[in-house]
Amino acid sequence: MQNFPTLVGFTAILMWSALAVLTAASGTMPPFQLSAICFLVGSLIGLTAMLREPKRFRALRQPAKVWALGLFGLFGYHFLYFTALRNAPAVEAGLIAYLWPLLIVVGSALLPGERLGWHHVAGALMGLAGTALILMRGAEGGFGGGSLLGYAAAGLCALTWSGYSLLSRRFGSTPTDVIAGFCILSAVLSVICHVMLETTVWPDTSGQWLAVLGLGLGPVGLAFYVWDSGVKKGNIQVLGVASYAAPLLSTLILILFGHGQLSVGIAVACLLITGGAFLAAKDLLRRPASS
Repeated sequence: MQNFPTLVGFTAILMWSALAVLTAASGTMPPFQLSAICFLVGSLIGLTAMLREPKRFRALRQPAKVWALGLFGLFGYHFLYFTALRNAPAVEAGLIAYLWPLLIVVGSALLPGERLGWHHVAGALMGLAGTALILMRGAEGGFGGGSLLGYAAAGLCALTWSGYSLLSRRFGSTPTDVIAGFCILSAVLSVICHVMLETTVWPDTSGQWLAVLGLGLGPVGLAFYVWDSGVKKGNIQVLGVASYAAPLLSTLILILFGHGQLSVGIAVACLLITGGAFLAAKDLLRRPASS
């Protein structure tokens, strides 16, 4: 039964949709410093759960390839994402980086026991079109005004998260509790990068501190745990297409908080994204409730 794990994985997408507004509310803290704090908070979520059942700490006894995958996904994605935004226009870099849902849907055909149907591809392409409308809204020029380094980092960013999500499926027997260990090591690496590359800046207000805490509890914390469960036990193709809802919901939240206005482009993007998600999920929708 994949329906419930798929819904669990979808909650990660809902949390990621709050990433932009929480980041905007967190002040001017440098990205690696922010990542270090968020990953530390995220690790506490898993550690707290494991303290209630100490035997769950055995989940941290994993082979080196599992730890390498975790660092590749969590830390590697954020390192490349921040590098992309520092070296290329945010809209264009974001568009390239957000190719990962499409790569998940297409790449899922390579997984054992999975079958890629025409509706998965069509749904992914509809979602990509809707995402492009959102991310390119108000963009000037094209891709020519930015740095090649930034665009390359954004492309690697998409490959990193899609690769991490697909490979996590191959380690389906690995307990989700190991995510706490991934967060701890990612926090340590983020501290190292911060010390080497950034100047420390602390939040000025309690509101900014609450935003940082919200990031660690949600988009850069709990989201990793539920996403891990979703991609291992749920329908990874549907999750890949549903991931296109993140930039849509993020944009709507920003509009709600006064950072933009609703437009025809946003409405069309909504139709493309939701329509693509329903198309990709048509197999689940047709299954009887007893499945």
